[in-house]
Amino acid sequence: MRVAMLIRISRPEHAPAIWSIIEPVIRAGETYTLDRDMTEEQALAYWMGPDKETFVAEEDGITLGTYYMRPNQAGGGRHVCNCGFMVSADATGRGIAGLMGEHGLAHARSRGYRGMQFNSVVSTNERAVRLWQKLGFAIVGRLPLAFHHPANGDVDALVMFQAL
Repeated sequence: MRVAMLIRISRPEHAPAIWSIIEPVIRAGETYTLDRDMTEEQALAYWMGPDKETFVAEEDGITLGTYYMRPNQAGGGRHVCNCGFMVSADATGRGIAGLMGEHGLAHARSRGYRGMQFNSVVSTNERAVRLWQKLGFAIVGRLPLAFHHPANGDVDALVMFQAL
């Protein structure tokens, strides 16, 4: 019998599984504006920091994805949230990012956020751009050559937004 995907708030004991997901993405340096050489401690402090709500997506007790949510800005910008999403390389293409995206949108609404914004979606990350557009996000800005891709050189970064 197959167990349904469970998306829930992370706990400290999820840290090793989260690290196993985020480390390869950080090291590749193709989709996030994070230092490719950051340590496990630095990466987990960033992803699971006290300024964020961090979630895991699990199937049959195995963590396959993770995302965080936080206010995008302080003060007058706190009504818009920002999120980061990563899926295990072994689980890519199974719709997990989409499920987490839907969960994140519902959770943001339940928290009273009035918008969700992605500040820097790398333009060459076409799967992510398509997914966010499918979930109702619009490209509201393009930052020319704002991301240094290890294989493609300097590429654009997109600002994507959805009103909630």
